[in-house]
This record gives sequence, structure tokens and C-alpha cells, in this order.
Amino acid sequence: MTQDDVTEAVACTGLAYAFGDTNAVDGLDLTVAQGEVFGLLGPNGAGKTTAIRCITTLLPVPTRMVSVFGHDAASDRMAVRRLLGYVPQQLSADSSLTGRENVVLFARVFDVPRRERAARVGQALAAVGLTDAADRLAGTYSGGMVRRLELAQALVSAPRLLILDEPTIGLDPIARTGVWEHINAVRAATGMTVLVTTHYMDEADQYCDRVGLMHHGRIRALGTPDELREGLGARRRAAGAAGTDPLPTLEDVFRDIAGSGLDESSGDFRDVRSTRRTARRVG
Repeated sequence: MTQDDVTEAVACTGLAYAFGDTNAVDGLDLTVAQGEVFGLLGPNGAGKTTAIRCITTLLPVPTRMVSVFGHDAASDRMAVRRLLGYVPQQLSADSSLTGRENVVLFARVFDVPRRERAARVGQALAAVGLTDAADRLAGTYSGGMVRRLELAQALVSAPRLLILDEPTIGLDPIARTGVWEHINAVRAATGMTVLVTTHYMDEADQYCDRVGLMHHGRIRALGTPDELREGLGARRRAAGAAGTDPLPTLEDVFRDIAGSGLDESSGDFRDVRSTRRTARRVG
């Protein structure tokens, strides 16, 4: 079977990862179809970022647990890395470099051919609307511009799969919309697959084709936003709730699946601290 015959951009089968005695990911089964925007949702400590790091090969996994466009993340790591772009939750742009220099650095890291490098860097900056600011220091950028710069860094290798971990954390609504407009423009032009984690339910509702609600290391609900809302509405009616109640929101579904969202056995204080630090820096 060739890579073109593969229908899934991402396939996780029984994915498990533990930090000591804590099972951050516990038997995760997940597929992301080529060309879709898939949202991975869940409370802090649900295992989302750990799963993302396994998919991006930043954490080691056994063979046949994770594949990206048919390439095994354990035995064919370099092939997987060449197919994806990654925007982590923590800021990755260097404030002492210009926007262009930041993107050039990533072009070199992702082994973009030297003869194509200048053109690809220019295309990535143009795709996120940073051409005019490209030669300014990144330290002078606003929070929204920094996140768009990191998106350009991820796009410079022309990835087939773009992975975004909380890409709009700490941004105001206008900046959040701007980031998503650029993501969707690139997706429309290239057919790129997008896998995103977010705590913003309105983003997931508006931009994701399908969402998976993750809790305690596993997917607890899966479907389109409409399907998940309608499913909760049906469960409420079956339990005797008033039939005139408005259709639940995706946030209602989130609360129904995750409860309070508090999980004292998962996560790490460093994760909380780094998330707060990121929010302060972009906000």
C-alpha cells in the first residue's frame, strides 16, 4: 500500500504513555481523516498534550501504536517528522531574531532545500500576513503576531499535517479569529490536515469538522459538534428533562463528559506554570 492509499492522516491504536505511576494516556484509540480539522478537547490533565507529543515523535512509543499517513511513529520517525508542522503550547519564537530569521531557522531545522528556502520562507510569512513585519524583531510583535509567526514556522516545510496545541491561548477574540482565518486559508489552498487542542469551545464548534472529548487518557465522546450536542439533548430528554430546553452547547457536552474537569492525579505543576507563562507572554 502506498502513502496515497492511506485514508487516515493519524491513527492511534491503544496508545498508552505513563509518567511514573501516572497513566497520562491510557489506551487511546483515535483516527484523523486526511483533510479534516479535528479538535482534541478535554480538561487539564486529560492527556491531550502527551498524546500530541507521542504523535509528533517527541515522546517514544512502541511500534504499531501511532502512524502518520501510514508511517509508524516508532520505526519511521524521520518520515513522520517530515510530514508535519507543530505549534506547541509554549512559545517557540525567539524574540531576539526577526520574524524572517525565526522562519529561516525552522526551514533549516526541517531540512527545506537551500535553493527553495528563501521562497518558502516568504510564502509562509505571506500566508499568515506577516510580510510587512518580517524584518522586525519578534520581540516587538503583539501576542497575535507571535502566534502567527509560530504558525509560519510550522508551515514553512509545507506540512501535510499541522498540529496545534492551544494555538490561541491568551489571545483576545480578534487575534484568535485572525489566527484561525490564516489556518483555514492555508488549509483551503493545500488540503492540509489539522489536529488542534483547545479549551475554547466556540473555536471547536466553529472550526472543527469533528471533535474528540478526552478524559483520563481516553476518548469519551467523538463526533461532529452537532452530533455531540444532539446526543446530550437526547440523553437529557430520556432522563426526563423538559423537552423545551434549548439545544445544549458544546460546553455543556464538555461538562457532561468531564464533570468538574478537576483531575488531581494527572498533569504536573510545571504544565500549569508553563501555560500561565505562555498566556502572560502572548496576552
